[in-house]
Amino acid sequence: MHLNTYSIVNQKGGVGKTTTSVNLSACLAELGYKVLAIDLDAQANLSAHLGYSTEEYPTDEGEPDRKTMYEVLRYDVPLEEIIVEVDTNLFLAPSSLLLSAADLELGGVIGREQILRKALIPVHENFDYIIIDCPPSLGLLSLNGLVASSKVIVPVQSEFLALHGVRQLLDTIDQVRTAYNPSLTVGGVLLCLHDSRRRLDKTVADTVRDYFGDLVFDTIIRTNVALAEAPSKGCSIIRYDSKCAGTDDYRNLAKEVRNAQES
Repeated sequence: MHLNTYSIVNQKGGVGKTTTSVNLSACLAELGYKVLAIDLDAQANLSAHLGYSTEEYPTDEGEPDRKTMYEVLRYDVPLEEIIVEVDTNLFLAPSSLLLSAADLELGGVIGREQILRKALIPVHENFDYIIIDCPPSLGLLSLNGLVASSKVIVPVQSEFLALHGVRQLLDTIDQVRTAYNPSLTVGGVLLCLHDSRRRLDKTVADTVRDYFGDLVFDTIIRTNVALAEAPSKGCSIIRYDSKCAGTDDYRNLAKEVRNAQES
């Protein structure tokens, strides 16, 4: 297994999962590492955020000319065939809406939870980091991400209901570790969408640190308008505004991830 394969997971939507997947990938690439970002969500937000259209245009033979993670998981298309370069050192394995049917279509496949892990084996040596953006659920796609990963990063919004969801997710990670992937560890809990001016945000941050201790990243991703605007331009935060608070935060996170990996 690739030691630097991270799943970005939270069953709750709107917590900064895709934003983290995109911008952590981009900032690691900026540091000189070769990074593969895998879009495992049928909404294909990571793909769009990186400026890649996942619409499938039929060729003369009637087959789509843009293959995605759906074809990799469903029809064993080699992963290297769908990877596209989207920036310097940054590569994308795009998603498509067809992935929404994956749970049903793969339900009877033996070893269905291992499909992504096996698909990654031929490309491991080509990348320094692999970042997997999982869907906002704990279904088969997220399970594939967890089984294929060495570490999990859990983005958490600064609100109290988020804590309950993280506890559930950590229980799920324990189950995956026991059943499928004994080397899986929690790479960190990441506080996102944080507004230090709000008393509630500070209280939640303190509670998260008290509860999860050393699992919480030192870096906090602050609420930042540029982070919300960058997806509409189809680029990472460092390409959209290299000097904003969002860029500073994700650069710090990338360095923290790198340092933890090298220690």
